[in-house]
Amino acid sequence: MKTTLYRFFAASGLAVAFCLLPLQALAKIGQTAPAFTLTDITGKTHGLADFKGKTVVLEWVNPECPFVEKHYESGNLPSLQKAAAADGVIWLLINSGKKGAQGDFSPAQAAKWSKEVGGAQAAYLRDQDGKVGKLYGAKTTPHMFVINKDGVLVYDGAIDSIRSTDKDDIKRATNYVTGALAALKAGKAIEPSMTKPYGCSVKY
Repeated sequence: MKTTLYRFFAASGLAVAFCLLPLQALAKIGQTAPAFTLTDITGKTHGLADFKGKTVVLEWVNPECPFVEKHYESGNLPSLQKAAAADGVIWLLINSGKKGAQGDFSPAQAAKWSKEVGGAQAAYLRDQDGKVGKLYGAKTTPHMFVINKDGVLVYDGAIDSIRSTDKDDIKRATNYVTGALAALKAGKAIEPSMTKPYGCSVKY
């Protein structure tokens, strides 16, 4: 009886201790962006900590999503990536689609797609288990996040203000990412810092 009770309380203690272990906090505006490490399509590993002191843009991507196609086939996102890179901004693509899902390109397919659309990202990262996507609360493709030089998340939301797949809407829309980067460069507050993302659902 004593042995049984001992085992019960020992197991209970372990369970409580496990529950008390610190969990990684989810992404939240105004707080330090959650750390992560992912492998890119060339096999190289990248950690958010590698870009300490740099402004970082995270773009959730699905190459087969019509909303993503709108911004790449029009040249919109490639031009934004190039302009950001010229200002020293690190732009990372993250594909959190599970294996076999729409847009789950092999490394070779992803490299070919990026070349065809003129992508100018620093890296195309794969997150097939969806851990990083869920950590950031990525809901759509595209879903954009901006992290400042202090490692703080300062923007979370849509790429722009018009929810459509029509390329003609790009010029009429307010680009929230461009606005966020311009505000950071000017030392001003980002407004808005959160918007509702639009696009295809992330295929977790």
